[in-house]
Amino acid sequence: MTGVERAPRTPGVVVRGLLDLARPGNALAAGALTAIGAYVAGGAADAPAAVVTAAVATVLATAAGMAINDYVDRSVDRVNRPDRAIPRGAVTPREALAFGAGCFVLAVVLVLTLPPLAVAIAVVNLVALVTYTPWFKGRPAAGNALVAYLGGSTFLFGGAAVGDVGAAAVLFVLAALATFAREVVKDVEDLVGDEAAGLRTLPVVWGDRRALWLAAVVLVVGVLASPWPWLDGTFGLGYLVLVVPADLVMLAAVAEAFADPTAGQTHLKYGTYLAALAFLVGRAFA
Repeated sequence: MTGVERAPRTPGVVVRGLLDLARPGNALAAGALTAIGAYVAGGAADAPAAVVTAAVATVLATAAGMAINDYVDRSVDRVNRPDRAIPRGAVTPREALAFGAGCFVLAVVLVLTLPPLAVAIAVVNLVALVTYTPWFKGRPAAGNALVAYLGGSTFLFGGAAVGDVGAAAVLFVLAALATFAREVVKDVEDLVGDEAAGLRTLPVVWGDRRALWLAAVVLVVGVLASPWPWLDGTFGLGYLVLVVPADLVMLAAVAEAFADPTAGQTHLKYGTYLAALAFLVGRAFA
């Protein structure tokens, strides 16, 4: 028994379950990062339709990946996440798969209207989203690296949508490092269920403390590199004013994860959102 009460299957329950599958907070945040990438690249004002298209495609693709991940991971979630939509009975596995496939198709339709480089990035990302859980999640570091790439690539995709990925490249690297650290902390949080399912994540193979130390080292590298967009003149002083508190929040969060991985990964996410705001402000006042 999971201790989570299964809700009656009413239409409202199913709709809420589908929304839960999509992780609207994460999906909308990914769309916002895509728009920030386009803005940083400097072409948002000249191609607003492309920016909106890329952002909506990112939201749909993220929702698709989340739903398909929940479908494939449903047995593990009975242990790690019994409150998610499939384990609690709000949606069936088949409904989750159909929802993910529908979001995936809509994302592809939108992506095909964008420039070739944006299409190429989107194709790689969509394949990565679909293959993450069945092929990469249970491999030490490989799954973390793939999700880190996906997290950072939202900036690249936004830049490519308006024809310039150069200015977004450094944001890709910084976001990928922070995302890698957070994914390792999430694996520590999920250690019991992942071990029971036979997944070979970093905490399962290395132990939770060694995995957390790796997350800390990777994050420190990102923090040390974070002033670069200000030093090279890409961003103004406003970036530095905001990125320093973001760095401190993330460093405190990864330290917190040694005692409480759940709180640590949540606060790491808040730090990355503050860093995204720093990118936005830095470009606005460059």
